[in-house]
Amino acid sequence: MNKSELIKRGAKIELARRHFFDFCHLRMPEFYKSNRKYLVDLCNDLEEFLMSDDQVLVVNEPPRHGKSLTATNFVEWILGRDSTFRIMTGSYNETLSTVFSKSVRNTIQEVKADENILVYNDIFPDTHIKYGDAAMNMWSLEGNQTNNYLATSPSGTATGFGADLIIIDDVIKSAQEANNANRLDDIYRWYADTMLSRLEKGGKVLVIMTRWASGDLAGRVLTEMPKAGFKVKHINMKALQDDGTMLCDDVLSYAEYKRKISVMSPEIAAANYQQEPIDLKGALYQKFNTYTKQPEFNGIYAYCDTADEGSDYLVSIVYGMYNQEPYILDVVMTQEPMEVTEKLVTESYYRNHVNMARIESNNGGKGFARQVDSKLRNEYGTNRTVINWFHNGQNKDARILSNSSWVEEHVYYPEDWKSRFPVFFDAIKKYQRAGKNLHDDASDSLTGVAESVMAMQEDTQASSINEQADYLDSLGL
Repeated sequence: MNKSELIKRGAKIELARRHFFDFCHLRMPEFYKSNRKYLVDLCNDLEEFLMSDDQVLVVNEPPRHGKSLTATNFVEWILGRDSTFRIMTGSYNETLSTVFSKSVRNTIQEVKADENILVYNDIFPDTHIKYGDAAMNMWSLEGNQTNNYLATSPSGTATGFGADLIIIDDVIKSAQEANNANRLDDIYRWYADTMLSRLEKGGKVLVIMTRWASGDLAGRVLTEMPKAGFKVKHINMKALQDDGTMLCDDVLSYAEYKRKISVMSPEIAAANYQQEPIDLKGALYQKFNTYTKQPEFNGIYAYCDTADEGSDYLVSIVYGMYNQEPYILDVVMTQEPMEVTEKLVTESYYRNHVNMARIESNNGGKGFARQVDSKLRNEYGTNRTVINWFHNGQNKDARILSNSSWVEEHVYYPEDWKSRFPVFFDAIKKYQRAGKNLHDDASDSLTGVAESVMAMQEDTQASSINEQADYLDSLGL
């Protein structure tokens, strides 16, 4: 290599030490090309995140676009710049976390065999794995008394390790997991209870994954962590852009994209390539009628499903009837104990002038109904509301599914129901046609409203037929 080439290489190495994309480009020029704008932007965003006051960065990116590769390179670049940095990575299982760990470790340990072939230590000559401390999932760099790197998973351990940066890389395995609300909740609990407890003061979190469900880790982090005071940034990459172009034709052309999604379920294709949560595509309820002004109701009714178990919700829905359609007026949806819910439901019935309420008598519902009736009479001094309790022994899932079309066509919600009834809104919007739903209480109660309305319609029709028969009898016909 002549002097001019050595100078050029030296300049590139210096840029690679300073900037993350230059590091990736120098190490893997065939993939990290300067004309692949999404990769340039991603690398710059990651570098900026490391230097900024943002605490959490969520990156949603389609498959095969270099998510895990970029995350691996990011760890290598950080450790090259600061050998005291402590990084913890979490992947779907121990196998994947080990692959991630070994990739970083092996890169740092590369041995130079050809002067013309650049290796990691050409860029960061002072960064080396500590001798005798190169376990697959936990290791340290020379000069440190503590470990620099730990790879784990929801089934692994993070005990005794403090991290300056936590990287979560694709922790959902399949669409089956994305449809399992319990599994999604387990993943978030692992993240919040185990991983975050290892984050040092001033530490940062990078979640990099394909978007699956609104309740997946990315969705929960974007929703919950800002509420807890974390400063969160979101990068969302769609394979097919809003202007009709591809994110990167080199990586995935439009023709290849169309060919791939043609054999996939629409909801899975939308989640994988367009970052549209699978549960919104697979949600049971797709249509929602809303109203802004209340019509003149010919009756106010209520349906209440008391909580069967400690983790269940009590759901009470008050609705007005107009032109044989139910208009939702009020919703009480809570996991509070019965002594609290009795008061909440009673107040809702009184405030909305409910004429008749149906309360499921399953698992203590009869006692609940009696208490609400007693409170209305003794504390509010009204007998306006007729309380009926009943036992419902029908299959819950079958009832919800069979009545879903009627609900979509005939139930009306307040225009601002998202802000007025946020827990109810979230539960109804995300309820899955197929898959394991964590809670079905909201959909069960909404189905109860539908059944109540249809029962009233049948009673009205029967009464009308009887009246007509009586009239004909009176005429001798």
